[in-house]
Amino acid sequence: MKAIHVTRFGDPSVLEVVDLPDPRPGPGQLTIDVTHAAVGLIDVYFRQGLFKDHEGLPRPPFVPGLEVAGTVRALGEGVTGFAVGERVVTLSATGTGGYASVLVSDQAYVVSTEGYDIDPALAVAMVPNAAMAHMALTGVARLAPGESVLVHGALGGFASAVPGVARQLGASRVVGSVRAGKLAVAAAGRLPYDTIVDSAELPEALDGQLFDVVIDPVGGALRTRSLDLLAPSGRLLLVGNASGDWENAIDSNRVWVSSVTVSGFSAGVYVPNHLDELRPAAEAALRAVSGGLAHTEVDVLPLADAVTAHERMENRSVDGRIVLAP
Repeated sequence: MKAIHVTRFGDPSVLEVVDLPDPRPGPGQLTIDVTHAAVGLIDVYFRQGLFKDHEGLPRPPFVPGLEVAGTVRALGEGVTGFAVGERVVTLSATGTGGYASVLVSDQAYVVSTEGYDIDPALAVAMVPNAAMAHMALTGVARLAPGESVLVHGALGGFASAVPGVARQLGASRVVGSVRAGKLAVAAAGRLPYDTIVDSAELPEALDGQLFDVVIDPVGGALRTRSLDLLAPSGRLLLVGNASGDWENAIDSNRVWVSSVTVSGFSAGVYVPNHLDELRPAAEAALRAVSGGLAHTEVDVLPLADAVTAHERMENRSVDGRIVLAP
């Protein structure tokens, strides 16, 4: 099979097209003929070696990629509920293997898209993140009907899935924030935000509005300002650090005196420990995407253009999601 290898930690040039043996499924696994593989910021971090000292995370050479869409190629021993040729999408889990023409995955992380009218490129761009958003909002943030949500980096991969899922869960108001240069793109988009504001103008742009839940994939100074945007008993959910500011710290005394909660959600840690929540989350995600609640612009590039995809991720010249097509 064709695949992209991270040959060593470094800049996008370390991504190389290689030929590898086709993987075979073991017990409880299936293989997928990949039609589309999503490109995410976590792939960039893994390639850069940002987490190279964390036990269990990938080291070169490895094939990056969390999420794929495609068709079932073969079933391993004990796998039930799937058929060869069935259209599927994988959910975020192992962190590697996606940038290839064939992927092997544990059955638990695969969901069928049969019966849903979803383009596979949109499916891989949105369904996994919508499922993760559902798990984060229900299992960690504990969003209740009638509550309000603020989403930073509103057009990003995970963030773009939040408003539709929040609507499903009964949110009364969903507001997004983006950098000034993204406001026009956000205004023309189809995501179900009530409004989208300039993140640099917070809190003034909100005219005193406070939120029960704030979703922050950005970090840095915006994370610190988010404490002032929480209603009493509000929850700040940290889901990423796109700012690249790894030195930012939250004042625990501010958390205490404001009576708010700060929590983290990392799919790679949360999902394996809450597998019972994964299937309901996937079903909610499929309904959200097929129902038009979760839509983003998708730019499909050939697998061989993985270097270009990573360059664009690093320079932030992405208005939706980039997907590689083997």
